[in-house]
Amino acid sequence: MITVNGIPAHPLVIHAVVALLPLATLGAIAMAVRPRWRRAIGIPVALIALVGVIAVPIATQTGEQLQRALNGGGPLVAIHERRADGLLPWAIVFLVLVIATVAIGIRSDRLGPEGSPALRRAAVAVGVLAALLGIVVTGLVVWIGDAGAAAVWQGFS
Repeated sequence: MITVNGIPAHPLVIHAVVALLPLATLGAIAMAVRPRWRRAIGIPVALIALVGVIAVPIATQTGEQLQRALNGGGPLVAIHERRADGLLPWAIVFLVLVIATVAIGIRSDRLGPEGSPALRRAAVAVGVLAALLGIVVTGLVVWIGDAGAAAVWQGFS
């Protein structure tokens, strides 16, 4: 099992998922509400989403290691694991939509005000989809985390 100063890596790695995916969601919402902000925050939001998505399989792997070290961990850990297994595909689609929002927006910006109205509308539409999916992903992160917290703290209440 991977540890950092004796602490299992899983509770450390999950903080990247728990912090970065919702932060990227806030950025996606900001870009959907104010498309002009896409120029200033688009690339940082895409990078934050990328790191958050990369952290998901690492969190899953370190979680499996921790589960083996705990000899299965019990039924609440199994619930947490089942919930977590579904996050990665949603997170990847969210990342793709964020990147598409930024890429289409950059293309639209380069064409200037006389550029393609259809391209501007596409950037806004994809941005709204990214924001909505980001909300779903954030909800999944909370739902998964709630099961993980219950598994950890069940014996302490």
